[in-house]
Order: sequence, then C-alpha cells, then structure tokens
Amino acid sequence: MKELFSPGKYRSLIKLSYLIFFYGLGAAAIFFIALNLNLFWLFGKMPSVDDLDNPKSEIASDIISSDGKIIGKFFFENRSTMTYEEIPDNFKDALLATEDVRFAMHSGIDARSMLRVVGGLITFDKKGGGSTITQQLAKNLFKLRRDESYEGILYKVPGVRTLLIKLKEWVTAIKLERRYTKPEIMTMYLNTIEFSSGAYGLKSAAKTYFKKEPLDLKPEESALLVGMIQNPSRYNPKFFPENAKQRRDVVISQMVKFGKINPDQGKELAALPIVLDYQPESHNYGIARYFREHLKNVMKAELRKLGYSENDLYTKGFKIYTTIDSRMQRYAEEAMMEHMKNYQSIFDNHFKGRNPWLKLIPGTSRYQEFPGFIEMVAKETGYYQALKKQYGGDTDKIMAKMNEKVPMRVFTWQGERDTLFSHMDSLRHYKRFLNMGFMAMDPRNGNVKAWVGGINYKFFKFDNVYQGARQPGSTFKPFVYVTAIDNGFSTCDRVRDEPITFHIPGSASWTPKNSDGKYSYQDLTLRQALGQSVNTVSAKLIKEFGADKVIEYAKLLGITTPLANSPSLSLGVSDVKLYEMLGGYATFANGGTYTEPMVLVRIEDKNGEVIKEYYPNHKEVLSKETAYKMIHLMRGATGPGGTALGLSRYGILDGNEVAAKTGTTSNYSDAWFIGMTQDLIGGVWVGADNRAVHFETIQYGQGARMAMPAWGIFMKKVYEDAGLEYKKGKFNVPPTIRIAGDCAVTAGESFTSQEMVPNPATGNLKPEDDDEQL
Repeated sequence: MKELFSPGKYRSLIKLSYLIFFYGLGAAAIFFIALNLNLFWLFGKMPSVDDLDNPKSEIASDIISSDGKIIGKFFFENRSTMTYEEIPDNFKDALLATEDVRFAMHSGIDARSMLRVVGGLITFDKKGGGSTITQQLAKNLFKLRRDESYEGILYKVPGVRTLLIKLKEWVTAIKLERRYTKPEIMTMYLNTIEFSSGAYGLKSAAKTYFKKEPLDLKPEESALLVGMIQNPSRYNPKFFPENAKQRRDVVISQMVKFGKINPDQGKELAALPIVLDYQPESHNYGIARYFREHLKNVMKAELRKLGYSENDLYTKGFKIYTTIDSRMQRYAEEAMMEHMKNYQSIFDNHFKGRNPWLKLIPGTSRYQEFPGFIEMVAKETGYYQALKKQYGGDTDKIMAKMNEKVPMRVFTWQGERDTLFSHMDSLRHYKRFLNMGFMAMDPRNGNVKAWVGGINYKFFKFDNVYQGARQPGSTFKPFVYVTAIDNGFSTCDRVRDEPITFHIPGSASWTPKNSDGKYSYQDLTLRQALGQSVNTVSAKLIKEFGADKVIEYAKLLGITTPLANSPSLSLGVSDVKLYEMLGGYATFANGGTYTEPMVLVRIEDKNGEVIKEYYPNHKEVLSKETAYKMIHLMRGATGPGGTALGLSRYGILDGNEVAAKTGTTSNYSDAWFIGMTQDLIGGVWVGADNRAVHFETIQYGQGARMAMPAWGIFMKKVYEDAGLEYKKGKFNVPPTIRIAGDCAVTAGESFTSQEMVPNPATGNLKPEDDDEQL
C-alpha cells in the first residue's frame, strides 16, 4: 500500500501526465499546422485570407430601371447582399435566441457547443450539434466553393471526412473572429444562408415570402424566417405551413426564454396566423420578362467584350442600370392585357364552333379551314422529332403518344388552369391565341422605356419585339414616302388614286389594289394619301424611284432585315422587326438623326464601381426639313379620313400632336400601329404565332382595331401619371419650314396646291379656310 503511494511513484505519474499533455499539445499544434498547410495533400485546402475577405458566394445581378426600381435579377442562386444596418432588431433577437445566444461572448467556438459536437461524433448522436453563428458561416463559405481542391486524400476515409470538415470549420471560425467584428460576421452569415424557394440571404427571403425589405419585417415574420434556417425545405411556409408555424413558435418561445420579448408578447405573436405575400423571383414572373430575356443576351455580349465570362452575369452581383421606366413598363403590360383579353374574346366569338387556321380558296378572296394544320404543326415540334427517333418513324405509335393525355397547366385569359391534355390538345389550345409585341422609346436619345414581347412569358417565350420579324403592311409606307420627299417630291404634290400596273419580266403583271378594292380617281396630297393609307399612291412612288432606292433609305433608318427588291415592297411585304421599325420612325421625330434603340445606361460591380457607361449612338441621315415633312405627312392619319382618327376616344389627341401609321397585311395575319409624339414613340404588332391563324375580313383584322387601341390605352395612362416627364405637346418645327394645310415646304419651295394667305400669328402661310394649326 505504501509502495503504491510512494513519492517516487507519484512523481512518475505526474511526469507522465505532463508528458502526455505537452506531447498532445504539440501533436495538436503540428496537426493544425498540417491541416492549414494541407501537408502531403492529405487534408485539402483551407480558405486563405483572400478567400475570407472575398468569399466566392454567388451574388445575383440586379436589373435596375431608370426610376431606380429593381425590376428583375439574373442568378443561379437568388442571393442579394445587405448591410448590418438593414437587419431589423427583431430579427437579430430571434436569431441570437435560437441559433447562438452566447454569440457576443465567444471567439468563434463556444466550449459548450464544442463538447456537445465532440460527444455527438463519438456516440453518433446527431443531437450533439449546436454550432455558433461563426461556425455556420464558416460552413457556408466551404459549401459555396464547390471546389475539389478543398478535399484531401483523407476525405476518402469513412468517418474521417466528417471530422476534418468540422475541424476546418472550427479553424475558419477562429480566423473569421480575428478578422471581422461581430456585426460583420452576422451580416456575412445572413447573406449566405438559404431560405428555400430559390432565396439565398435574408434580403432575398424577405422579398420572396413577404415582398418586403428586411427592415420592414414584423417580429412574427422574422421569427418565421429564423425558424427556416434549421431546415429550409421542411419549414417552407408556402408548402408546409403547419411545420413552419410550429417552428416559428419555437423561435418565439426562445425569444421569451432569453428575455428578448416578454411572455405576453410571446403569446400574442404565437397566436398570429402565417400571412405570406409569396412571390418567388423567377424569370417566368415579374415585370418586363421579355425585356429581361433580351437584356440577358445583350449583357452576355457586353461582358465578353469587357473580359468577363457569361456565367459572371449570374454570380458577380452586377448592378445593371437600364433605360426601362418601371411605371411605363407597367402601363404597357396593363394596356396589353386589357386590349388582348378583349380582342381574344372577339376572335374566339368570330370563330365560335370553328377552327381559326385558314387557307385561301383558290381564285377567290374567301377562306376555308386549313386541312391537317395541327398535324402539320405537330411535326415541327421537338417532341414529335424525339418520338420519331424513339419509334423509328412509326407514325401510328408517334401519334398515339402525341394523343396521350397527361396532367398539364395551361394559360387562359381567366388564369392558369390545370387540365388533362394531350400534346395535340395543347397545340390546338395555344394556336388559337393572338399575340402581341409592344415597344416604347424616347426618340431624342433612343432610350427604350417599355418592352412587351408577348401576352405571357411563362407560356409564350418568343419575343415579338426583337426576335420576331413579320410583314409590316402599310407601316412600311413612310420609308417609301421619305424616299420621295428626300428626292424632289413636295408635300404639296398630288398623286392620283388610280390603277397602276407593274410588268415584271418573267412573271405575271401586278396591279395593287386599295384595302376596299376601289379607286377614288382623286388627286390626293401626300398627306391625304399616307393618312388614308392609299396603296396606289405608295405603288406610284416606288415605281418613280425604284425599290432599290427605298431599300437604301430603309437601311439608313435602321432596318437590317433583308428586304425584297420588288414593287410589292411599297405595301410592306418583307418581314421586319418592331424594334427596327421604331428606330426608323424615331428618326423623323428626332430631326433626321437616327438613334439606335438603347437599353443599357451603365454597369456597376457589386461594390458600386462603374464598369462601363453607355451613350446614345447618333447618326444624321436626313435633313431636319425632310424629317419634319414626314411628321407632317403622318399627322394626316389622325386628321379627317385618317386611319388613326379612332385615337380620339382615348383623349390623347386633345391639345396634342400625334403622327401615326396603321398597317394591315393582305390576309389579316399581321396588324400594326406606330404612334409618335415629339418625345415618345410606341409601336404595336398583333397577330397569331402562325400566319395561317387570322381574321377573315378587314373589319376585325385591321391595324386600327387589332393594334392601335393598345397604344391608345398606354398613352392615356402615361399622360395621367403626373410623375412622368412625357406630356402632351407639339412637334418642333424647323425655322426653315412653312406650313399651309396639307403642305409643309422648305423656304424657297412654293405652295402649288392651294391659294395661300399669311398667318398673322406665326408669319407662316396657310389656307384661308384651314382651321388646322401646327
């Protein structure tokens, strides 16, 4: 017994204990050094100082309107960063009470939590967790990397991988605490965590679930979001409301437990129901969807020029400042919905009990149903082609599969509808819809202010502003008239409305007709002829100057799509884009200077540093006098007998000068309208995706009915918004222009069509009985 407790023996035990302690401490130090250095590539990399200062988190790029609103984002992960000042106090209280009540006291690792984790690893008890906020941030920084260089050889050993990951998190947590303040750590953490429904970071989560900024969150809303941190999918309040409420109430009880709120407040908050304003940010939803898709392609091209990769658009957190005005964009979308919903109803009633895909009966002007139309369209789909490969061209098997009904959600003007549809049913459903393209821009600087590429981006992805090219009909005529005006024709010259025949070598002769099939045999001023859209006058002008000359002017005015070198070009038979047409028309309102439509103002990086700024691209292509004469001619559309006189019902002609042109193709497949004021121009195209789907008569199929109302509704909304800069007014008349009735001539020219008298108010000449003032 004495030997067991002898002084020598006791000293040996103490010495052994010291040796174990110091050797263990040394071994631990060597191990952590090896871990930091990734010795022999056993452990994988550790985040460097630069990694901590610049974590590789994917930050969404914001699309910002000219009036300062975020109208959309580009992202792989919908992550928006925020500052500490943007975190509401009620969220901080809920977070600390639930996730890390000792956050202010520890240095990255809480001893109690660490013992719990170690115990859990030994006993394989998952309840042994409990990382600090700093450790969770470290974990998120590792997750964000998706880089194999962070995994070493030992990661392949079962059980060791988990231990190494945890050790790396601890080391990184300590580094974070040394480099950053507590508020910075909390902010970084809240900018990295996931909240399900595609939301990453508190800022995105607040917008997704409540359509709010973080500072506007109520206590119960903050508790709900904090509760989601533990398991975002399980506690998603949209899809698992009971789970979410139960977890939210746990967070509230934690806030009561640690004195963040009193028990009475806790009871009141726990009694509240979950109220969401759930609007996940997606490319299929939100404002300006077609514009955002176009902008994506523009941005990718710009980033390549600037030395970035295309994927940087989704991860670098750029601030993309655009020309779009969110208010005008909203008015354009509202105008589209109001008009198209109404006109689709007219179209459906017109074809009640019939299919709207038509084919002209040979030798007549009447239509019949296009036989086998849906089957023909089906063969062009990707699904049909995939089945063709699968079944080796066995038509029976392919069509059996195409007619197999499956659950499907479809678009209707009464809202999305769940139904059982086959692929063929889906084609029959969607091919009946009329679609639209709408764009508005400021002719002075080319800034595009509104862009609506179709009736619903989720179901109709094709952009009818920029992607689509369709026959413009009579909206192409101004390109014919400007050729004449710029090459010797006076606005006072008269042209007779009578048949004109073109003899085309190697082909049958062509005699164009007016829309009503009649000729007035009257001598019309160019303003009357353009305002009433008389086809024979346009045909005579192209015969005078040649289609190649008209094409030359169209290219000067921004038309880039190929144009047919044919007399029929005078009636708009060659496909063009709405985007191009507006650029061309805007030249008239901008005094003869062509300005390329622009959508970008500047690009900034995530820190607000300007990467590139954009400026209007001007090119003088016409004289001010020629440009104004075209405005003068096109104002005839809103005068007596003009095709756009119907705009008066929207109140936008009162005290306002509007130049306009309607357009209708011969089979009524395409309806157009372009309207201009001094500082705003807008264009509309309406038609079905397939040209075989259209009205049977001009009564409903004309541009003045199918397209013009959308522009009228839009402009009415714009003028009613006192906060917008666009107001009613008059066009700027060059000082060299003299005006009289239907004539607008340059000084030195003479008025030949009417007897003139001086206007005492302006000094200009005008017809004695003409009450029109310019």
